[in-house]
Parts: sequence; structure tokens; C-alpha cells
Amino acid sequence: MKTKTSKAFHQGGNASNETISTVHPDIIQSHILTRLDGPSLASFACTSSQLHALSTEENLWQNICSSTWPSVNHPRVQEFISTFPSGHRSFFSDSFPFPDPQPLKLDVNSLTLPKELISAVDIFYQNKIIYSKVEEMETSSGWFLCSPFRVDLLDPKDSTSTPIKYFGGSKDDTWLKHLEENLSLSWIVIDPTRKKAVNMSSRRAVSLQRHWLTGDVQVRFGTVVMSGDELRGSSRELVECAVVVMCGGKEGEDMHVREVSMVMDDMEGKALNGKDSLLILEGVMERGRRRGNGNEGKEKYEEYEGKKRERKKRKQRKERALDLVCITIGVAGFVTLCSAMLFK
Repeated sequence: MKTKTSKAFHQGGNASNETISTVHPDIIQSHILTRLDGPSLASFACTSSQLHALSTEENLWQNICSSTWPSVNHPRVQEFISTFPSGHRSFFSDSFPFPDPQPLKLDVNSLTLPKELISAVDIFYQNKIIYSKVEEMETSSGWFLCSPFRVDLLDPKDSTSTPIKYFGGSKDDTWLKHLEENLSLSWIVIDPTRKKAVNMSSRRAVSLQRHWLTGDVQVRFGTVVMSGDELRGSSRELVECAVVVMCGGKEGEDMHVREVSMVMDDMEGKALNGKDSLLILEGVMERGRRRGNGNEGKEKYEEYEGKKRERKKRKQRKERALDLVCITIGVAGFVTLCSAMLFK
């Protein structure tokens, strides 16, 4: 004999909606919705019109954004988020997923470059915040547009202490592997004018290297995107937005973060200038978002590095072939000249 509960279950979603509608909205908001993370809350909102209305409350999304990225609690960031179409819900929708690596459609003639960008950066160790900063950057000057793109959050003379014990000098790579698996980073770039944001970090590290001389550890969080045909006259070149964190310290003592920076590099390893980098960022924001998995960033980075190595080898082969041709022509010319002088 079927119970009422099993009967309701077998009737599907309609019965479930009727059941949830009998619960008081205050109970749903205070005891259910407040326990959900961003993706779960977004899915919950699709269940019914009633739950959609309850799940779009600004306070819910503000709390989710604040707990996910502590840097957004900065007054300036809050000021900008308040201008987004749906406030914190729009900001979360822009900032949570990974950027789409498919080719950007960049209309360099119609795309308006931003006059300023805001970076909201958070570094986590075992999901606990160890570093957070907001950086405002003026981007309209001729110097910025023509110079190599680079954002530094720490002065070269400064560093910030962390509760992590540093064992980077050990020959055993166990600690490095531990750091790679437990360190995560979010770098959200905000365009206040267009009311858009994008998270350019891979979240998890894509590579980790120890400096051969200083022993400092470089942790790289890279996002690889494909530029449009219009950028720099290239044909859909891969571009890496690299976020670099440099860590160091005395063995067994607290680890210090000595560098947190963002750069844009092309397949030749050359830095993009400010204008080209802004076009990349604006193109990623314009296209929108795409869901990704935690390993996607590293997979794309390894594929990107493989293509860079292949290009470098092809370039070296061409240079060797050109050198051989030049040498052959030179020798042939020398022999011809010597022969002409002998028969005079």
C-alpha cells in the first residue's frame, strides 16, 4: 500500500511544488535559502515562480558574494555592484564561472575601452582567506595603453605574512604538491562603466615552480583565451592571462606572499600592451559566462604550453634553415670571388 508521501513523490514536480508552497516563506528564506551556495540557490530558483521570487532577494546574494569573495566587502566594490542590473545576483553570475576559451569576436572599431578597471582579489589556503585586496586602475592614459599590461598588488619591497609554514627549500616536493592542491585564488575584474565583471583566475593553480637561486615558489593561476581576428592582425591567437603569486620565507617559519600580479602574454611569450589587454578583457565580459570544472584551467594551460613549445621548435627550425641558406650563399660567394681572383 502506497503512503501519501510516496504517492506525492511519484506524481513528480507538481506535487513537490504544492508541498513546498505550504511552507511559510519566512521559514524557507531563513532556514533553507540561507544555507545554500550560489549555484544551488540559482538552481533552487528555477523550481517554481514562488521560489524564484524568494531566491532573488538581494540580501541572500550579497551574503553569498561576501562569503565567496571577502574582497567585495570593500565600500568601493559595493558601490559598483549596487549599479549592476540585478545587484549582487548579476555580479555573482558574471564572476563565478570560468571564462569561455572559444574565439572572441572583437570589433575593435565599435568596442569602447573602459576608463578604469577594479580588481577584487582573494587568495585562499584550504578555503580560508589569507590575502585580500581591491585595486583601482586608471586605463585611459596613453602611457597605459602603449605599455606592457601589468597589475601589481604588492610593492616589490613589501610582503604579507600568512599562517602557512614555508618548506620551499626542501628537496622533497611533497610540500609543493600540498601547496598546489590547497592554494586557490580569485581575481575578479570589474568594469564600472559597463556594469560587468569577469573572474580571470583559473581558481586552482595551473603550475608551480621553485626559483633555482632564491628558493621562492611561483604559483601560477592562468586563464587561456583565444583572441579575435582583429587583434594585432593575428589569426585567432591564443593569449594567456597569467596571475602570478610569488611565495617565500625562512624554512619552517611563516610563509610570505611577495608578489601578486596579472599579465597578458601571447604565444611568443611577449607581453600584450594595455590596449590589446583591455580588448581581451572587454571581449570576455561581453560574451558572457560558461560553467567549467575545477581541472579545466590546468588542462587549457598545459595545452597552451604544449602549443608554445611546438611553435618555438618550428621557429628554431626555420631559423636554422635560414642560417644554413645564408652560410651556403656566403660560402658560394666567397668561392666564386676566390676563383675569379685566381683566373685573373
